[in-house]
Formats: sequence, C-alpha cells, structure tokens
Amino acid sequence: MASPLADRIRPQTLDDIVGQRHLLAPGRALRRIIESGVIPNMIFYGPPGVGKTTLASLIARQTKRKLCKLNGTTASTADIREIVSGLDRIDAVNGVLLYLDEIQYFNKKQQQTLLEFLEDGSITMIASTTENPYFYVYGAILSRCTVFEFKSVEPSEVRRAVHRAFALLQEGEESPLVLEEGVEEHIANACGGDVRKAMNAVELASLSALPGEDGVRHVSLESARELTQKSAVRCDKDGDEHYDLISAFQKSMRGSDPDAAVYYLARLLAAGDLPSVCRRLMVCACEDVGLAYPQIIPIVKAAVDAAMQVGLPEAQLPLADAVILVAISPKSNSAHNAIAKAMEDVKAGKVGRVPRALQNKHFDGADAAVKGQFYLYPHDYPNHWVKQEYLPESLRGVSYYEWGDNKTEQGFLGYWSKIKK
Repeated sequence: MASPLADRIRPQTLDDIVGQRHLLAPGRALRRIIESGVIPNMIFYGPPGVGKTTLASLIARQTKRKLCKLNGTTASTADIREIVSGLDRIDAVNGVLLYLDEIQYFNKKQQQTLLEFLEDGSITMIASTTENPYFYVYGAILSRCTVFEFKSVEPSEVRRAVHRAFALLQEGEESPLVLEEGVEEHIANACGGDVRKAMNAVELASLSALPGEDGVRHVSLESARELTQKSAVRCDKDGDEHYDLISAFQKSMRGSDPDAAVYYLARLLAAGDLPSVCRRLMVCACEDVGLAYPQIIPIVKAAVDAAMQVGLPEAQLPLADAVILVAISPKSNSAHNAIAKAMEDVKAGKVGRVPRALQNKHFDGADAAVKGQFYLYPHDYPNHWVKQEYLPESLRGVSYYEWGDNKTEQGFLGYWSKIKK
C-alpha cells in the first residue's frame, strides 16, 4: 500500500522545505543551530501542516540521531521510559532525538517525568504544539527549551510544493497528467497555508483525473475547486487562530477599515462562528462608536437579532450591514474610559456613603444632626437642572467622564456648559 503523497514528498534538505524562511534561510538562528550539529531541546509552535514534523525528522537524519516519535494524546510515562531504556542500543550510538507531537496534552506528571531525562541529558527533545506553549506547557519544561514559532506558508511557497507533487505523481505513469491553467495556483491559495492539505488536494486531483479518449488525464480547475472548497477555512474554536481572527475582526472595525472588517467577518462566518461575530459586533458598537453615534446600538442589536433568527448563510447580510456601519461610523471611547475609571475606584475600596439627599428613605436616624433629606428635584428648576452633590463625600470633585471630540458629544457639552454656566 502506497504511503500518502505528503510522506513521499517530504523534503530531504533544509533548502527543500517550503516556507519558514524566517527560521531556515541561510544565516538564520535555527538554521545555524541545525548546521552546528549541537541540537538543544526545542518547542516548535505553529498551525498544522507547516513543516514542524518534517523539520524534526530532517534534523534527526542530519545529526545521525535515532528518531523516536510520541504523540501527547496517546503516549504515557512508560513510553518515555522505554525510549530511555534503549539508549545503549547500537542504533542510538549518536543519541536519541525524541519528537513529541502535541505536547500540550501531556499532564503535569508526564511532563515531570520528561523533565527528569531532559535535565540529565539522556535525550534531546523537539516538541511541537498548535497551541501557545506559554499557556499550555509547564514552566520547568519551557525554561529548558527554546521556542520557535512556525507560520502559515505563503501561497507562493506552497505552489513550489504543489508543482513538485504533481511532477512526482507523473513519474512512472503511462498516461500523461495535464493540468488546466490555474490549478496549481488555486490549490496553493486554497489550502490556508497548510502544505499537508495542499498535498492531499494534489493527490485527490490526480486520483479523480480519468484518462480521456486520447489517453491523457486532465485535471480541471473546477475539479480542483471542488476538492479544496473548505481547505482555506482554518478556525479552531479553542485555538489561538480563532482568537486572532476575532481580535482582527474587532480591531478592524475599531480602526475604521470596512474592507478588513468584512474580510474577517467572512472568515469567521465561513467557519460557522456566528455567536462570536454577534458578541464582538455588539461590544464594538458600544465600546468604540459609543456616544459618537449612540443610535448605532439599537441598530446593531436589530441586525444581530435578525442574523440569529434567519441563521447562516442568510445571516451574513444583516451582519455585513452592521459591520460596515460600525467601521465607517465616528468613534468615541469616552463611555468605556469613564466606566473603566469608575470600576478602578470601586475595586480600590472607594465606596463612600451615598449622600443623604439621594438615599431611598424619608426619615432620619436619632444620630442625624440635621433632619430632612433635602433632595432637589431637577424638573422643578429651569432647564430641568439644579446644582447638588451626587457623589459620596469621599469622592467629591472626582471626574470619570471626559467629553469626546465628536459632533454629538461636543453638542451636548455646549448645551450643558450653557445651562450649568
């Protein structure tokens, strides 16, 4: 049984690896470390299909070490000890390189067992993870490892691998394989930076291409699109990339860029994450537009209600309206800043007694020096305002709200400045 194309086409040298030039280009730190032959304990962090496993295998081969692979989802401490027990075998004369995939699934006890062998130098470890290691890997392990971040591979780099893969599949075949113009480019763009996905798409495209009357197997652009239609959608709802997309979505609206905001909206909706979109959209309307255009809050709420009622895919229409409106609206975070400062005082224990005039009672205790509530009802006075103290005595004179420089708030400022003189 033939192995998957992604395994058959694995690079044999550092220069064969596509992408990760920030780590592996000549002169870069990781490349210099590999070429030195002295390999430290390392953690490779990044999305799937970007070369973490490939590079670990290549390092083991170049340094003539025995490569042992474990997966954090299934491995046990016994598996680690078994690897260490074989260090005196002839095939491990140059040492053992342990490749531990998905290290974030190792519990504390397992990581402590691993730490024992890292400290005495019994094994050298390269661990990989799709999650941020600073959140999921214990500090004792982190302090003994160097973390290298792998990135999604650019389409231009992926295309090199796609071209090489189609050429490999053609070797030894009787019927020629002809690609319609744009096939390689489409697969490279549609894989979402995941080279393994691109290789799978190439293999499926080749298998689905049946010989015609001329004996030639044709791979059409339509077939490539059908096989890769969901490949570019990467949005693990528990992973870093999910939160990166949400962050970019809200920051694009805050930054008044409707094009970027709609793009990230499309990414999130394509992944089916309607709840996160609705929540961030409403937060952004209140936090970032706020009092510059206060009418936007019920408008966005109505759009969110409509989206939740009709569901996907139709939900994209009211959401696109709301997202673009938030992006192009004037911005003010004055209310956000005001409540943030007030919350700081409350958390700091500045919770003075409510002024007598504002209390919800109409009688005084025996200890009250001056009887009476003395609340002044603003509507009984000109312009529906009268000067009186509303903050506790200990906070008298404190200011939380600062007028925004937008037309709406400046208009209110002019009105109240005139009334309050």
